[in-house]
Amino acid sequence: MIQTPPTQLVLGVQLRDETNFDNFFVTGANRPLVSSLQGQPAVAQFNYIWGAPSSGKTHLVQALCHDRAEQGLAALYLPLGEAVEQSSDLTPDMLQGANSLSMVCMDDVNAIGGDEGWERALFNLYNELLDTDTRLVVTANCAPQRLQLSLPDLQSRLQAASVFQLTTANDVEKREILCLRAANRGMEINEQLGDFLVQRSERSLSGLMSVLDELDRATLERRRRLTIPLIKEVMGW
Repeated sequence: MIQTPPTQLVLGVQLRDETNFDNFFVTGANRPLVSSLQGQPAVAQFNYIWGAPSSGKTHLVQALCHDRAEQGLAALYLPLGEAVEQSSDLTPDMLQGANSLSMVCMDDVNAIGGDEGWERALFNLYNELLDTDTRLVVTANCAPQRLQLSLPDLQSRLQAASVFQLTTANDVEKREILCLRAANRGMEINEQLGDFLVQRSERSLSGLMSVLDELDRATLERRRRLTIPLIKEVMGW
């Protein structure tokens, strides 16, 4: 779970290679959050990021971990949605000693609501970090006061953090995100193709990225540039 350069995570938790700041499209509404995460201005030690599914929360916290690794600093990334699954190897004990790291990122903290072990472990970690320089970043699908936690003291700690709402991209921004991600793969998607994809695919960003993955494979296998007829052929639209 502790990440040190080169990028490496144990216990099966893996950062996606593409989750970096270079390919995160920053909207005007989200610019203060991204600037704060990157240290412009000086960052807060405790950060709480919330937003709807597929709004980019996981991308941002994984980008932070990649950034720390590139600086030669150790970071910890915990996807709590996976951690609470019965078959998961991720346990609250993994937070022991985390106060010696540069950063701890805990994704989907809403998933541990009612889990006494995880709630207590996060509460203890928060208190341990008060006397350190370790940065804690958590994400959730709701504002901190709406978390369904059984430990009131943990809820109050999270409410005291620097809270940011990550806004969901509109259709124009989704098209620009699609064009940016495509360009990073060496694909060309113009405005016409981008609008066609946004209008016909699933509305979420994760759905759009799945479509992009499929089209990327198809263009490579068929050695054809991306066109509307090819999109219709591959996607069955």
